[in-house]
Amino acid sequence: MKECTGPGLREGFTTGASAAAAAGAAALLLFRNERLSLVTVSNLQGRVIAVPVASVVKTGECARAVVIKDGGDDPDVTSGLEIVVDACRGGEGISLRGGKGIGIVTKPGLQVPAGEPAINPVPREMIKNAVAGLVPPGEGLTLTVSVPRGEEVARKTLNSRLGISGGISILGTTGIVRPMSEEAFKNSLVPLIQMAVAHGYKAVVLTPGRTGYRFAVERYGLPPEAVVEMSNFVGFMLEACVERGVEKVMLWGHHGKLVKVAAGIFHTHNRVADARLETIAAYAGALGASRGVIAAVLDSSTAEGALGILGRYDLLAVYTLLARQASRRAAEYVRGKLAVGTVLLGMDGNILGMDERALDIGGCLGWRR
Repeated sequence: MKECTGPGLREGFTTGASAAAAAGAAALLLFRNERLSLVTVSNLQGRVIAVPVASVVKTGECARAVVIKDGGDDPDVTSGLEIVVDACRGGEGISLRGGKGIGIVTKPGLQVPAGEPAINPVPREMIKNAVAGLVPPGEGLTLTVSVPRGEEVARKTLNSRLGISGGISILGTTGIVRPMSEEAFKNSLVPLIQMAVAHGYKAVVLTPGRTGYRFAVERYGLPPEAVVEMSNFVGFMLEACVERGVEKVMLWGHHGKLVKVAAGIFHTHNRVADARLETIAAYAGALGASRGVIAAVLDSSTAEGALGILGRYDLLAVYTLLARQASRRAAEYVRGKLAVGTVLLGMDGNILGMDERALDIGGCLGWRR
């Protein structure tokens, strides 16, 4: 695909579009004896997507087609994978199965029921649409999607957290991969909230990354299904919690990330906004820190450096103030639709500061303190 989303950036196609194209190529060979190296499929919005076919072969009543997944210029772990579809005559209507390297859903809360192959609804429809006009009247077709390296690559994804075992998911709502898409990354995190809700949790823990997740689950005993990675997208994930019926949220993680929320920063990537030291210094001043201490905090190169300074001057209570303020700002961000508590951690996982609401939410979730 040659379309670009910016200078020099090339779009790609999803695993869903790859599987649909492979299904179409296999069915064309099986029913019409046509061997194509380029197949067009349509997404549900009507956009036509041209997908190269790496190979296609017919054996008896079956045909196999292989598409090499191309994510364009997006850093996608599935790029370069072989997406394989075996199309075999038989059965009733068009049936779809998952083969080697396709994950199996094991937990509720996803778009696919537990026990089914992890092929999402939109790709399922695209795959079936790709072959619908090729199957002769009165005949059936069985399609088996497989990804030979799927299980290996799945270890680099969130699938195990989401309750998908044994391989990757076949995904995509538009069939198109847009390079460096922050929107796609954000949307990939939302199913973690859905899974928590499906497990009956009305309170969840939002943490920036896997270190926070590990401390929450392994050290403090918080239920893994209720701990959700949010990356830098604090505001987006707070709103996603509201939309999915969550009532309480505990912000949990390294103080260098979460003190930004106390300053009203809801996208915490340092290239978007970075006021860690200024925020810590301001609250240290509110606790009576001298001009020299404030200057030293501002001159620190890291939040950990600031922590060391505050410790030397008996000013660690600043982290309780920062936790309270982060909770207040987060609750205001969602217009009071969530009860929010905050826990600030050091690099060692020790709790530096938390507010009363965090104690309440942690108690609801059965944490060990």
